[in-house]
Amino acid sequence: MTIMVGLSGGVDSSVAALRLIEQGHHVEGLFMKNWEEDDSSEYCSAAEDLADAAAVAQTLGIKLHTVNFSSEYWDRVFSYFLDEYRAGRTPNPDVLCNREIKFKAFLDYALQLGADAIATGHYAGIEKHDDFYQLIRAKDDNKDQTYFLYLLNQHQLSHALFPLWDIDKADVRTMALKAGLQTHNKKDSTGICFIGERRFRDFLSQYLPAQPGNIETPQGEKLGTHQGLMYYTIGQRQGLGIGGIKGSGETPWFVAAKDLQRNVLIAVQGKKHPLLFTPALLANQIHWIAQPPQLPLRCLARCRHRQPLQPCCVTLQEHDTLHVAFDEPQRAVTPGQAIVFYQQQLCLGGATIKEAIS
Repeated sequence: MTIMVGLSGGVDSSVAALRLIEQGHHVEGLFMKNWEEDDSSEYCSAAEDLADAAAVAQTLGIKLHTVNFSSEYWDRVFSYFLDEYRAGRTPNPDVLCNREIKFKAFLDYALQLGADAIATGHYAGIEKHDDFYQLIRAKDDNKDQTYFLYLLNQHQLSHALFPLWDIDKADVRTMALKAGLQTHNKKDSTGICFIGERRFRDFLSQYLPAQPGNIETPQGEKLGTHQGLMYYTIGQRQGLGIGGIKGSGETPWFVAAKDLQRNVLIAVQGKKHPLLFTPALLANQIHWIAQPPQLPLRCLARCRHRQPLQPCCVTLQEHDTLHVAFDEPQRAVTPGQAIVFYQQQLCLGGATIKEAIS
């Protein structure tokens, strides 16, 4: 097969290309530049990443293509990202970025260039059962990225390969070192998909005006002021600036809720405060990877990446909304984030959290 590998300049995509070459495929690489709003920023590493991708391609003896998807990223991912924060929710751009950029814009471009399939360095697997492509969890459970891939459809999975699905991260670095790839010890990227690490509050304020308001207890007592509800997420501890309040002791404060109508941030004391926990949630924007499962459904779910899988029962309500009841109350369930469902190693799909309910 002719396979186009998304070379990001990191170790995972480098070894993904290496493994495919060792399997006898004709491999080419493609470097995507998807953000150019503030290229001069200290946070932008696109030039360094491109240099690393080019060095890897040279070492492996493969052709490297480059393409700019910045307009697609803005229209399909970043605009949604801003709209969600504007509405007081906390979006997960990596999920949408995978569907719209890595497995749509990139896939379409690669197929136009004559590739049979694309490959990335994601830690996940693909298997075909009963004429349906299924997404499965990676062998390295600590690195499993199916949470970020649950929006992929049958067309996308039918033209995708994940060469790292059956190996551990430590093995990936060892393979890169033995192959002489200069990315073997490069640290993993973090931060916003394709935008990178940065001071989040400063970054977001460039696009959304701050609307300061009060921080209050659930009983309405004023604790301080916030800089804008969009800067805070449920369960957050750092950055509240309300320590040392007379009579409150030294127990830390956490964000428990956002009152959008009053522009008030609700805070509680203690990591295990009851208001930080919820037994159930509602979710919409449902996506099943293969055939929709029969509901009600007993399965496992996670509300954030790397959260241990949680037993739950999923039922369908009107208006295409899922009701998810957990066996144990969940901490810091956050509207806008994804909830992803599993049965054993199989990733069934997921939905967007609408609200936590008691």
